[in-house]
Amino acid sequence: MFFRYKAGRRFAILFILPILLLCTLPPQQAYLSAGPGAQRFDSPPAFEGNEETRSLLEKTLSVAEIEREIERIGREQEALEHKSALLQEQAAEKELDIEGQRERAGAVIRAYYMGERDGLLAALLSAKSISRVLALYDYYEIIMGRDRDILSQYEKQYKDLKNILAAAERSARRLEELKQTLEQQKLRVLALNEDIEGGIVASSDPEAMSALLDEFTKYWESVGLHEVETYFRALSKAMNGLPQFVESQKGMLKRKGMTYQLAVGEADLNQFLVSQNPLFKDFGFRFENGKVIASGTSGGLTLSLTGRYVIQDEPENALMFHVEQVVFNGLQLPESTCRSLEEKFDLGFYPQKIVSFLRATEVDSRDGVLAVKLALSF
Repeated sequence: MFFRYKAGRRFAILFILPILLLCTLPPQQAYLSAGPGAQRFDSPPAFEGNEETRSLLEKTLSVAEIEREIERIGREQEALEHKSALLQEQAAEKELDIEGQRERAGAVIRAYYMGERDGLLAALLSAKSISRVLALYDYYEIIMGRDRDILSQYEKQYKDLKNILAAAERSARRLEELKQTLEQQKLRVLALNEDIEGGIVASSDPEAMSALLDEFTKYWESVGLHEVETYFRALSKAMNGLPQFVESQKGMLKRKGMTYQLAVGEADLNQFLVSQNPLFKDFGFRFENGKVIASGTSGGLTLSLTGRYVIQDEPENALMFHVEQVVFNGLQLPESTCRSLEEKFDLGFYPQKIVSFLRATEVDSRDGVLAVKLALSF
């Protein structure tokens, strides 16, 4: 019995000790773990800051991101091909369904055109007694109601068919656009890979350069992209609370006649972001020269985001954030990554969440202030 107790205790110590050791890892090591079976990165791969190496690393990043975009386009293309096939089948079925309805609707229209319903109306008007009038009127209403139903059903089916055909046409156009984009991206990857291979060969140590680029690609795919998306996700979530923050700040929204002026200062916005998420303690916004610039550092990671707010009226009035540039650890991310982040995470600001009858008409960001002009909208 004592032996079993000692063995059980030894097993518990051996089982729990590694968990305790993991819990005591420094923060950088904890959040940079890439999951079971993946390569660990406690810090970004080091490289000399010469322009040739930087250029090769940015091209390597572009290849990784474009290949990810190619995979996404491939999935969307496959889904669209399936959808287009279904729409074509639905259109063919609807054509068969509508054929009989078209003949009945045609017969009704011909009856009115040829005056076949005139006799019924004349009989109704020439009736000699109230009972005869009522009987003929009921009969007239039945026929007219049936005619209306036939025409209404045909109109509905015809509209349904037009909608299906229009959706099929849109899918076909989108599919063609995707195919063209896919080919362009594949050509771009080939060109970039040629540049990268040439750069590796021309470097002072091709083997070391090749290893660096490979390590950096793995680091980006397992850690870098995740960290960039973590910041964007946190920003998107925080922006949902910005209208309530504006409401709570006296003097931030001022009325001038029939318009309103909203002025959000850098310090106010940064204070708000920290209150929403401690992640933003080392991350700050600046408003200058019509642009919005956000940058920060966490462990061995640095991130800089540049963009601008633009007014959007459809489907609703809003200030939408357009991502112009993202720099990760000193390396500029490709355009495809900017568009992907912009589509995936909403950093927009919606004035109607402050006051339902307000809409943004002008926006500018300079001298440390995001200034928005709002007009009444009823």
